[in-house]
Amino acid sequence: MQTLDDKYRIFDEKNKAAELGGGTDRIEKQHASGKKSARERIADLLDPDTFVEVDKLVTHRSYDFGMEKNRILGDGLVCGYGKVDGRLIYVFAQDFTVFGGSLSRANADKIVKITKLAMKMGAPLIGLNDSGGARIQEGVESLAGYADIFNLNVKASGVIPQISVIMGPCAGGAVYSPALTDFIMMVKDTSYMFVTGPDVIKTVTHEEVTKEQLGGALTHNSKSGVAHFTADNDEQAMMMLRELIGFIPSNNLDDAPVRPCNDNIYREDEKLQTLVPADPNKPYNIKDIIESVIDDHNFFEVMPLYAQNITIGFARLGGFSVGIVANNPEYMAGVLDINSSVKAARFVRFCDAFNIPLITLVDVPGFLPGTSQEFGGIIKHGAKLLYAFAEATVPKITLITRKAYGGAYDVMASKHIGADINMAYPTAEIAVMGAEGAVNILQRGLSEAERTEAIEDYRIKFANPYKAAELGYIDEIIKPRETRFKLFQALEMCRNKNESNPPKKHGNIPL
Repeated sequence: MQTLDDKYRIFDEKNKAAELGGGTDRIEKQHASGKKSARERIADLLDPDTFVEVDKLVTHRSYDFGMEKNRILGDGLVCGYGKVDGRLIYVFAQDFTVFGGSLSRANADKIVKITKLAMKMGAPLIGLNDSGGARIQEGVESLAGYADIFNLNVKASGVIPQISVIMGPCAGGAVYSPALTDFIMMVKDTSYMFVTGPDVIKTVTHEEVTKEQLGGALTHNSKSGVAHFTADNDEQAMMMLRELIGFIPSNNLDDAPVRPCNDNIYREDEKLQTLVPADPNKPYNIKDIIESVIDDHNFFEVMPLYAQNITIGFARLGGFSVGIVANNPEYMAGVLDINSSVKAARFVRFCDAFNIPLITLVDVPGFLPGTSQEFGGIIKHGAKLLYAFAEATVPKITLITRKAYGGAYDVMASKHIGADINMAYPTAEIAVMGAEGAVNILQRGLSEAERTEAIEDYRIKFANPYKAAELGYIDEIIKPRETRFKLFQALEMCRNKNESNPPKKHGNIPL
């Protein structure tokens, strides 16, 4: 008969075995490849001593291919809950030291359980992905597990924030759970994701490509737009994740955390007076305005390497979390194209889903012309951004710094699609098009001197914010140096905004 000591000894042995995962040798191999173990990652992410593990002793239920003789407690997935800055967070981490982190029916059930808990308790869900894919020995059971996870990702979308960190391989069907979540972070040199790998591509299309070129962190952050953030290593990824979580609420019924603001809200910046050039064709970096006016100059940019003609990210103003969308004239004159429209639209919808006010800075000459844009569906993709702004019911504050031309003026959170407060600098140019283009259409057959005079005359009459202000489309024209306080005043005024869209199952966004 077992004594109490025997029972506690067995308990301790099982816990230690579960915590060792695939064993010391495999953990050392993980370290040698520049990666931390699943448990080390969770420890870096969460506040100290707050992690509570769920399903620590679960094992797979497979009896084929000799798997019944190879059971490891936890089965390659560590999951549970803990805190980040004192706030409840749910997390799961795939353990590459156990069967290559491959997904079994059992650990799919663990992810399903933790996701359902996160939804019921209204807390963010973080997935740390490092997996060889489906567990081949289990066949369709593993595939069914993936589909169950996808289904819950969709149900949780817009209810709780879902964030995926790719910290190793993520291939085949495994990529679709991260793709359904709100943000994807990747780690340089050690992570990659793709639907079909280099070997399959070589067989089918005869293209030679490496894993890094095909699906590495820089590829997905700069070329495909699949990922939103890049970290240099596992530890930095967890620190970035903690910062990101600080800007967003726990669920769709909460507001984002408010932080004490020690940055003078009345602070003015004289440099802003001359930052926007008088020459409409001269570039400047919109981030200089953003970083000047936000709290502590701390801008947490999202997708900084992709579609750089538009800048998106999180910041605080007077301690309140805000989402910022801004055309950036330093890249492609700040023009809207397919990639920038989709990038901004998804961010606007995230902010709207989670009650984060939107501040939009506008300096846009229009939509990018060309056959590649038209054939690529710029009409449809540009409409996504228009739809997102019009659908959003969070506080919407818009500031036109310079150009706001044509349809792009309408799309960039104009008064007409529901912005609450619209402001402009004296340098703003709100018109159907630029002066030169307008004169070319309106007055043909002019001498060069007459054309120059007509362009200047058009510029004086139309390339300014005053006509729009006369019509009430611009609420206030402000001095650039006062931007911080003016934006804060508008944000404070909108704090109790209450608006809802007509009842419906859901709209039909132009996908």
